[in-house]
Amino acid sequence: MTVVVLAGCSGSSEDDVRAAAQEFLTAWAEGDLAAAAEATTDPEAATALLEQTAGDLPGAALEAELGEVVVEDGTATVDWSATWDLAAAPEWSYDGTLRLREGEDTWQVVAEPATVHPELGEGQHLQLSRTLPERAAITDATGAPLFTPTEVVTVGVDLGQVTDLPALAAALSAATGIAAEEIVADVQAAPEGQFVPVIPLRRPAFEAIRAQVYDLPGAVFPTETRTLAPTSTFASALLGRVGPATAEILEETTTDGQPRYAAGDQLGLSGLQRAFQEQLTGIPGFTVSVISTDATTGDTGQEIASVQPVPGEPVQTPLVPAVQNAADAAVAGESRPTHLVVVRPGTGEILAVASNEAAAAGNALTGQYPPGSSTKAVTATALLSTGLTPSTPVPCPATTTVEGREFENQDQFDLGTVPFTEAFAQSCNTTFIQQGLQLPDAALADAAAAYGVGTDWELPVDIFSGSVPRDSTGTTKAANAIGQGQVLMSPAQLALVAAGIASGTPAAPVEVLGADPAGPAPAGPAAGVLDGLRPMMRQVVLTGTAQALADRGEVYGKTGTAEYGTGTPPDSHGWFMGYQLDGPAGDIAFATLVEGGQSSSAAVAVTDAFLGALG
Repeated sequence: MTVVVLAGCSGSSEDDVRAAAQEFLTAWAEGDLAAAAEATTDPEAATALLEQTAGDLPGAALEAELGEVVVEDGTATVDWSATWDLAAAPEWSYDGTLRLREGEDTWQVVAEPATVHPELGEGQHLQLSRTLPERAAITDATGAPLFTPTEVVTVGVDLGQVTDLPALAAALSAATGIAAEEIVADVQAAPEGQFVPVIPLRRPAFEAIRAQVYDLPGAVFPTETRTLAPTSTFASALLGRVGPATAEILEETTTDGQPRYAAGDQLGLSGLQRAFQEQLTGIPGFTVSVISTDATTGDTGQEIASVQPVPGEPVQTPLVPAVQNAADAAVAGESRPTHLVVVRPGTGEILAVASNEAAAAGNALTGQYPPGSSTKAVTATALLSTGLTPSTPVPCPATTTVEGREFENQDQFDLGTVPFTEAFAQSCNTTFIQQGLQLPDAALADAAAAYGVGTDWELPVDIFSGSVPRDSTGTTKAANAIGQGQVLMSPAQLALVAAGIASGTPAAPVEVLGADPAGPAPAGPAAGVLDGLRPMMRQVVLTGTAQALADRGEVYGKTGTAEYGTGTPPDSHGWFMGYQLDGPAGDIAFATLVEGGQSSSAAVAVTDAFLGALG
């Protein structure tokens, strides 16, 4: 750091005093404490003083500005102002005075505590206390906070109290589900005397296993308060979580080389909590006190400066807890990785993002999966746009061959020639392949784009918007028509497609109310196309592949079974996309994916449980 020097005063003595003060402050500001100490009357005492100050204000950088110089009878005073750029805290500024004495060859700064701060005396040092404001809330659609202070008990190990590590690990494993060998390895790798965490649990979850673990020799249970969502899975892919700052987060929030936050701060680690870090966390405050260097005196110190922390501002989401809870309950009933995303038709507002514990939660938003027949709604959009009607007779043979590759219906069912609506309701692959091959090569991509598929959404938490190629031919074009081939989709984007069909006005996704739009609203297909498509989707529920939902009110949809992998036969994901009108939660659209569900019936069952839980 540099020292700013005011215009020099008249007289060589004043110039010499100013130069000596400048030399001291420049060395101090640049961190050369040895050079600064050499510019004082007592280098040893000055070294101790400046090193103490560096420890009292860790990571702080000093900027100093010289002021008025007064010289009288071999002594002098120099006014100066200090500005400390404190680590992870606002700046601290104050005015001080340096005393100097004239030596044999030069002026020297008097080595005394008041050199650092005018209220610092002998036997005292500075004490910096830094505070964060209470973290601002992420709220639901009504403005009610979703994250609240929650008691957490960390089950862990104190090696100094362990009498039988294998037995302890086995008992903790039985209670927590953490592998015993993992517990043993973590304990053995930990430095001596260090607490080894096994698993953090909310208080009710800990109480459920308390009797199994509480009296185990070596098991310890420190308790703290964390800011948590209602449950560990509640919209976790979108909301993210809060926890102790990581090195990555601290680096991410560093500005001009100075960290905004400090190790141990509770910060957003993912999701919206991370995306809106500064807005939610607010600005730290601090107090500086003068306190005795003798800790045995019980001196509590005298406050000499303070800046109050500035609270953050809430972030409001469109999440509806009743919808989220219903979605969470529905996916929890499936053992395979499962996701369910719910969107408000007409607005694009995301009402729920649910994944069960078996799933990687982020895949509800960013997963890239073949959607299978669930995207026949998009293929039907393209076909209806080129003149086909719901009543047009179309062949539905058991198999069809394209360039030597045979495609078939599930279990090779054969409907003969039927209205297009029936082929859609029964999910006839061969119909969609034969009709799809007659479309212009870019028609399927254009129909998908009308619902926002392929848009580069600008969102705080990414959503994979899907991918439908524009130039496929032959067998790839045939496979794309039934949601295989090169077509990829995320559950969130498929829910947005369903919402666009329901409302007739496709919308960009909304994760935060009042935020800038994620992109332009998709154009949507022609109204006449949707007028034809919606009754076809209703027929899927009334007489087709999703009849299990027929008693769930006015539900429309499309099932999908999507093959993946290299197995023989290949495994399949199960999908259902659709919407419900005038239900308990109003008009809602949704997409359900059961990874490895093998058929769409798994996704239909989860959707049924979801709609049932809504009431």
